[in-house]
Amino acid sequence: MAESGESTFTVIVAAVANLGIATAKAVAGVVSGSSAMLSEAAHSVADTITEVLLLTSLKRGAKPADTRHPLGYGGERYLWALLASVATFVGGAVFSVYEGVHTLVRGEEPGDPLVAYLVLAVAFVLEGYSLRTGIRQIRADAARFDAPVGHYLRLTPDTAVKAVVMEDSAALAGLMLAAGGLAGAQITGSGVWDGVASILIGVLLVYVAWVLGRSNAQLLIGRPVPEPMRAAMVEEILSVPHITDVLELTTLIQGPDEVLVAAKVDFRDVASAEQVEWACEEADEQLRERFPAVRRVYLDPTPGLGGRGQSSPAASSR
Repeated sequence: MAESGESTFTVIVAAVANLGIATAKAVAGVVSGSSAMLSEAAHSVADTITEVLLLTSLKRGAKPADTRHPLGYGGERYLWALLASVATFVGGAVFSVYEGVHTLVRGEEPGDPLVAYLVLAVAFVLEGYSLRTGIRQIRADAARFDAPVGHYLRLTPDTAVKAVVMEDSAALAGLMLAAGGLAGAQITGSGVWDGVASILIGVLLVYVAWVLGRSNAQLLIGRPVPEPMRAAMVEEILSVPHITDVLELTTLIQGPDEVLVAAKVDFRDVASAEQVEWACEEADEQLRERFPAVRRVYLDPTPGLGGRGQSSPAASSR
């Protein structure tokens, strides 16, 4: 469960950073009269709520399987993470777009932007540190699976870390937009720049919320392992003596380090019941050894085409 501990640390770092940043941005927004700064404050508040929900998802999803939930609580992790993406949309994007439109319609009286610039600089450093923590974990995890970082980030089932990386990246982009809005308003004396910056921050948050929501929804519905990993599993099963074919393979990601494997397997026609049982156990052990995320293996001895392999109904299931 070391990966779970790393994810928790990454989320806590992001939560602490966002909480302090949100307060500072709100004060700076009031002092400077900048709607972009207020939008950034809402952005950070939404991110803080998101981190709390992600911490809840990590705690709830780590509960061991019991009689009421024999396959564990991995799906609950994605449920809370999905709610976190909704919080990003409602808490940040909607408010940011509203503030931007309000500024464009009503205008604004710009105040002293110095405090806002100072807050943006400090926030950039803190968000950068939080992003660095998330990227370091993503790189380590990608190296462990021998996958490109970008590919792993797109497909990783650890949506808590994915959320931190995406939200911190969006936060840095939002800070630059807010700085551009402040500078444009200061140079031209028009609040249009600030209003447009606020709307763009909202659009950015909508995109992040959509990507994270889609990822968690796919995992909640049920997503298989990537095709290369699936092919490697078939190869591993076929390497076991007495197994001649994998007729059907079903995989299901139940958590970042929790995969279920179920397969219909054809055995040699002359295999005895004892040999079938041994082969099932051997396939189970080999899959777990090669793929540490595999927690449950169910093998169903099934005759192949043409009625071959009328084997014993022995199976391995854990």
